[in-house]
Formats: sequence, structure tokens, C-alpha cells
Amino acid sequence: MSIIHQADPANRARLRWRARRGLLENDLILTRFLDVHETSLNDADVDALTRLLDLSDNQLMDLILARIEPDGELDLPQVHALLARLRTA
Repeated sequence: MSIIHQADPANRARLRWRARRGLLENDLILTRFLDVHETSLNDADVDALTRLLDLSDNQLMDLILARIEPDGELDLPQVHALLARLRTA
């Protein structure tokens, strides 16, 4: 059974704050995603989202819109899985 990292309101608030982006499109997609999935994210999801949030707005948008696919340190199963969910948000 996986641990629900997001059960902690402080962690949830920090993740939501980090999801605020300068690029409006990213902000809207991430906010909509968190509105639906925030409380059900497990540790792997949170790790993947944290890795994505470390990217620049343009890199993140390119990944969300499938203009590029994750490579290097981002080429991980949990990142691919989270991107698939983000792309349908």
C-alpha cells in the first residue's frame, strides 16, 4: 500500500504554491489537475510533480503538450505516468 503524502495539509499547501507558474497555461493546467487529484497523490506522484516543477515554464509546457518527451533525469516511469495524467487534465 502506498503512502498518501498529500494527507498532510502543510505539504499539500507547499506543493500547490510551487505549482503556481508564470506562464498562465501551466498555471491553469496544474491548478485544474491539483483540484481533482491533490488528495490522492502518492509519494511517486509527488516526486514526479516536484521534478516537473523544477523545470522552466517553457520546458514544462513542452512536456505537457507532448512537444517533447522526458529525457535524462526525467525519463522515469513515475514522470511519464504523471505527464499522461496532466495531459488529460
